[in-house]
Amino acid sequence: MNLNEPHADSDQERDPRTSEILNCAFEVLNTLGHGFLEKPYENALCVEFSLRSIPFAQQLPFPIRYKSIQVGLYIPDLIVFDQIVVDTKCIERINDHEMGLMLNYLTITGTKVGMILNFKRAKLEWRRVVNSRGHTAR
Repeated sequence: MNLNEPHADSDQERDPRTSEILNCAFEVLNTLGHGFLEKPYENALCVEFSLRSIPFAQQLPFPIRYKSIQVGLYIPDLIVFDQIVVDTKCIERINDHEMGLMLNYLTITGTKVGMILNFKRAKLEWRRVVNSRGHTAR
């Protein structure tokens, strides 16, 4: 994965679900504008997903386990199409730390694909993350 090229994932071109999520994010940013905290963008995405009949779950809790004992909870912003973790952000830029967190989120949720959407600026920044690690927790 080349972290310097946010759109360099060729699978994205073939995955219409990813394109649909991005189209919703573009619509949200174009309509709301930038400058809010994360929650309004997350909620607006839910509205847009509903309008487009895209299945999603918001704030669904997943247990974090250590040696079969629950030690915490991870609550992703959104799970779209029952397979894609969507994390809304309003940060300076998406960096390696955010990418690493998403890989952990994918492992915890048992999903393979995640999207980080950054609404900080007038131009949407996004990254598609694929969990190529074999083990998932779902």
